[in-house]
This record gives sequence, structure tokens and C-alpha cells, in this order.
Amino acid sequence: MNKRGDVQRLRGVLRLGALVFAISSLVLFIAPRVFTDLLGLPGSLNLDWSMQLSGVTILTLGGLMFVIAQAGSTNGVLWAARVMMVGAFGLGVMTLLIPTGVTWFVILYALIGFGFSSAYLVFLARRNAQTD
Repeated sequence: MNKRGDVQRLRGVLRLGALVFAISSLVLFIAPRVFTDLLGLPGSLNLDWSMQLSGVTILTLGGLMFVIAQAGSTNGVLWAARVMMVGAFGLGVMTLLIPTGVTWFVILYALIGFGFSSAYLVFLARRNAQTD
């Protein structure tokens, strides 16, 4: 198996994650109350502002993921994938720990985080196994 094959797949996961973040950031910025309602959080102007700020941050992270996927070196992609693997797992865990209780959207949102974390893990493991 070609070493670059898994790096190419990691680039794909980074691109897909960037797209998911771009969509999420638009919803968070334009209609933050939709997101908080789906999470079961009580809406407020303060929480809306916080969600909008998170949307800007997520857009920035997604942009960086896309740039790394498009133009990053092999080592850059591998390091970005490691960071995103931990971050996506953390997103899943923190989503399940939401103080409002578990809803269908909370489960879906957590599964998205765990899914991305798993994809990074699988493709990183394949890449690392080839260097032995």
C-alpha cells in the first residue's frame, strides 16, 4: 500500500470536516437559536452571542483544515489529523455531557464528533503501521 494513500484519505477527512464546520458556522452565526433549541438549551441573548462567536471560531478552524488539506505537507497533514482526532473526540464527549439531557440531536452531534475522530484514528493507524 502506498504511504501517501492514507495521507490522501486524511486530506479528504479534513476537507469533509471543513465543510461540516462551514455549514455549522453559518447556522451558528445566522440562526444561533435554532442550534441551541436543538441542543435543548434555554435561549437567551447572551447564549445567542456565544453561539455566534463559536460560529466564527469554527469557521476559522474549518478554513485552516481546508488549507492544510489542500496545501499542507505530509507531516503537516499527519499533525493536523492528530489534533483533530483529539478535538473531535472531545466534541463528542462534551456534547454527551450537556447539562440539559440527551436528545436525538445531542446523540447525532456526538456521533458526528466520534465519527470524525474514528476516521482520523483509522487513517493515522494505517499510515503509522506502514512506517514500521
